[in-house]
Amino acid sequence: MTTSHTFNVHFWLKKTSIKKDGTIPIYARIWIDSIPIDVSAKESILEEHWCAIACRAKIRTKNAKYINEILDNINSGIKKAYKQLKDEGRSITALAIKQRYLGKDKAILTFRDVIQYHRKEESGKLAPGTIKNYGATEKYIVRFIKKEFKSDDIQLALIDYSFIVKFENYLRTCPPLCKSQPLNNNGIMKHLERLQKFTTLAFKHGWIKANPFALYELKYEEFDCPFLEQFELDAMATLSITNESMCLVRDVFVFSCYTGLCYIEVKNLNNKDIMNGIDGEQWIMVRRQKSNTPVKLPLLDEAKAILEKYASYPSIENNYSLLRVFSDQKVNQYLKKIAKLCNIEKNLTFHVARHTFATTVALLNDVPIETVSKLLGHTKLSTTQKYARVIEKKISKDMMQLRAKLKANSKKGLEYTDTAYSHLKII
Repeated sequence: MTTSHTFNVHFWLKKTSIKKDGTIPIYARIWIDSIPIDVSAKESILEEHWCAIACRAKIRTKNAKYINEILDNINSGIKKAYKQLKDEGRSITALAIKQRYLGKDKAILTFRDVIQYHRKEESGKLAPGTIKNYGATEKYIVRFIKKEFKSDDIQLALIDYSFIVKFENYLRTCPPLCKSQPLNNNGIMKHLERLQKFTTLAFKHGWIKANPFALYELKYEEFDCPFLEQFELDAMATLSITNESMCLVRDVFVFSCYTGLCYIEVKNLNNKDIMNGIDGEQWIMVRRQKSNTPVKLPLLDEAKAILEKYASYPSIENNYSLLRVFSDQKVNQYLKKIAKLCNIEKNLTFHVARHTFATTVALLNDVPIETVSKLLGHTKLSTTQKYARVIEKKISKDMMQLRAKLKANSKKGLEYTDTAYSHLKII
């Protein structure tokens, strides 16, 4: 449905603002549906040099050609702004046209426009690590556009279902940004997920008329993050390490294994986060960095021992942080060296600690999964199930308990009484 508007632009002299030299400022007045708004032309003229009928400078007066060219450009710019808003299906008001003309409401027409808007308006809502990931996605998209369209940018109207499919195929065959980190399926899906956020942003603002992801499905592969068995965790905790930095990384990792806190939560942990719980014991009380949900967990002895080891570290200079934590890249580099020293043949990253807490420390010691979910700060139990997998040891342990109960019941020598239905068989 097309909405029609009465639209007009004319120029006039603002006689209430006469300058010292006697000239009067020229203004453009934008009319939409009988509602006006004014825009300064940033030029002024003597009243006797102005033609009120033509709304221009009189031809034979000084600077007439210069002033009239400026007014013609302003008139064209305002009409162009009106057409842009109309083509975008935006709400058209005199103020909206003025904002667009002045560049305060820049037209978002290309993919790079969306990227710039996202950086300016949305990046402040994201964590630094998330912003870094968007940077990688932007580079892949720009490379794809250059390869596919032989251009540095494309119109938003060209981003459709076919664009998404071609971009996915490109990601599966293109060289990775970092040679040591090739793209796997889930990594490709994450880049597509970020592209989807760009297009959703454009769709919500009305910069594109259809959602290109409406018929596209992101297909993630199930991935089981490794976790440490108890003997592996014990081997790491008791490993003799002479390198001070490596020892610190080991201790911080083990601390996470016994608390379930993620990297950034351990890094931000300080004195005020340790409080007395309802049982009179020390508890960690923080909010999850990712979801802002509260996490309350009792401080286990193994974790408490590590805090005591570094009790002299907190100070006003480090905002009373309880542990010194290196960058995540450096931490993961050290963890791979520590794993080798412990003969642990697993791809060790800091996130493994959180899975170790959920599976080895909590679930295998009979902590109910509902409690584990609370300790991890999850809002959905299904999220916890990805961490706390029912592994073979747990199944074996539960079945042993079942066998013991069945054996105990059989020893009681339960008596059965014959009834009229005792001849019937249970099928």
